[in-house]
Amino acid sequence: MKFRTKAIHLTPPGRSTGALVPAIYLSTTFAQPAPGQWGEFDYSRSGNPTRKCFEDAIAELESGVGGLAFSSGMAAIHCVTMLLECGDHIVTGYDVYGGTYRLFHKIINRSGIKVTMVPTNDLDAVEAAFTPRTRLLWIETPGNPLLSITDIAACAEIAHRHNAILGVDNTFATPVLTRPLELGADIVMHSATKYIGGHTDVLGGVLVVRDSELFKRLYFIQNATGAVMAPLEAYLCHRGLKTLDLRVREQSRTAHQIADFFHNHPRIRKVYYPGLADHPGHEIAARQMSGGFGAIVSLELDGDAGLVQRFAKSTQIFQLAVSLGAVESLIEQPATMSHASYDAAFRAKHGIRDELIRLSIGLEDPEDLIADLEQALDRATKGG
Repeated sequence: MKFRTKAIHLTPPGRSTGALVPAIYLSTTFAQPAPGQWGEFDYSRSGNPTRKCFEDAIAELESGVGGLAFSSGMAAIHCVTMLLECGDHIVTGYDVYGGTYRLFHKIINRSGIKVTMVPTNDLDAVEAAFTPRTRLLWIETPGNPLLSITDIAACAEIAHRHNAILGVDNTFATPVLTRPLELGADIVMHSATKYIGGHTDVLGGVLVVRDSELFKRLYFIQNATGAVMAPLEAYLCHRGLKTLDLRVREQSRTAHQIADFFHNHPRIRKVYYPGLADHPGHEIAARQMSGGFGAIVSLELDGDAGLVQRFAKSTQIFQLAVSLGAVESLIEQPATMSHASYDAAFRAKHGIRDELIRLSIGLEDPEDLIADLEQALDRATKGG
């Protein structure tokens, strides 16, 4: 079956009722047949029928052996880092979510785990960063917020040659556009809050794993530490999968239209979007993404910080808020919002300037969104 069909029909009707929608099991504990004899479920931290429906579905869509659903995307990433020990080393990119930067540099470093950040679209830099203690290569593609593109298959080859794991934050692309496990990655992570949930009403994260032994290790950590997704959130994420293909493809089409419109615009210094032919990662993106280039567009305004602040506050359809991937369009200034946890000097050095704006494109009419951005530019330029 094609992706869209599979996403709708992964869960068969309930055996006893014929229900087409999986039940929400709120029970925290499950009766056992006898002492020491365990059924499939015993305690909801260890496993829940509603959560398992979602985990199995996303694993199938990502071509993995199993999925693990968490209370947030950051909880999912934290679980991966708990595979490491004191003295181990992570290689990651400059262009990653601010929460990932904070976790790597201000939490797990307390456990003696070292982190090196490089431009992961430069394979020579990735290779050079590896040490004998490197255990994890963690990438985002497209990157956040500069939309850099990293070659997943090439990174998998480098990581495996050094006996390291490749983890890919696939939140921006979703399995609709990219399936990293099929390109050699070991772990895929999603902030399910974003496109999977899709309606700004659920918080969650998920890991999908290619190898059964690695899955068992991650499941042990998840069960031992307990940051699991609750049943209602699992139900909402599972429901979101059924329309994921339609939403992501339509949002990507609109994002491409907006990027094209503002490309070479007199008030925009630069447009970051991998669908543009002059994007440095366009050819790789075209090879490893299918059906679109994602629904995030970043713009660098031709003006000072005041202009950017006025612009961000002047939109009428775009809502000024962090997060992304839902049906409504959002606008934010990464330097003061999603990436404020980056050290300021590091942020400036690696291109996350105050003039940068990140747009998350929703499902509104493209002409309305373009008109909204145009009027906001007019107002900002006129000083209010």
